[in-house]
Amino acid sequence: MGKFTLGKSKDDVKGMLPEGKIKVTQLGAKKVCVVRSGESVYAFEQHCPHRGAMLKDGHINGQGEIICPLHAYRFDLKTGMLASGGSCGDLKVYKSALTEEGLEIYV
Repeated sequence: MGKFTLGKSKDDVKGMLPEGKIKVTQLGAKKVCVVRSGESVYAFEQHCPHRGAMLKDGHINGQGEIICPLHAYRFDLKTGMLASGGSCGDLKVYKSALTEEGLEIYV
């Protein structure tokens, strides 16, 4: 597991990640989606485990879930667990923390 830090401060990260806007970032050899909700930031795999849809094109609902743009499967942003949908695996999520030194993501 590797640790990556984005930005140099909490305000720097907030400027890079507008509220609710899903961004894709390169962390070493891996691309992941990142989204901010208030003081919380979530990092998760960029493709839906169901049919591989690009989750950057999905959206976040009021229950803290990412909704896949292809079949509207919902995944919990904290755990990656499938919240609704058919026979689909869980979404891979990565530990992240918004600190005074920036955004730390562990992949």
